[in-house]
Amino acid sequence: MVYERKKHDGSLPLIGVNTFLGGKESHVEGGAVELMRSTDEEKDQQVANVEIFRDTHQAEALPELTRLQQVARERKNTFESLMDAAKDCSLGSMSHALYAVGGEYRRNM
Repeated sequence: MVYERKKHDGSLPLIGVNTFLGGKESHVEGGAVELMRSTDEEKDQQVANVEIFRDTHQAEALPELTRLQQVARERKNTFESLMDAAKDCSLGSMSHALYAVGGEYRRNM
C-alpha cells in the first residue's frame, strides 16, 4: 500500500507511469479521440476468415495443439510452442488447449 500511495502522489517517480518525458513538443494536449467500430459485415467476414483458416489447417493443428499442451504440462518454454502453433492454429484453439492443461484464471469476487 505504501508503494501504491507513493506512486499515486508522485513521491516515487516512475517514468511512463506517473512521470512522462516530453518530446519535441512536451505536454501536448490531444483532442477527443473518435473510436472506430467494425460494421456487422466486417465482423462476419472475420469470423468466416477464421473458419476458413481452421478448415485449411485442420490436419496440422491437432499435433501442434497436442505439443503445446505437452510443453505446458512439462513446464517448459510455452512461447516457442505458441509461435509454432500460431502458424496452424487460431488464438481461440490455442487458448482452449492451454485452459485444458492449466485451467482458466478466475478472479475472486
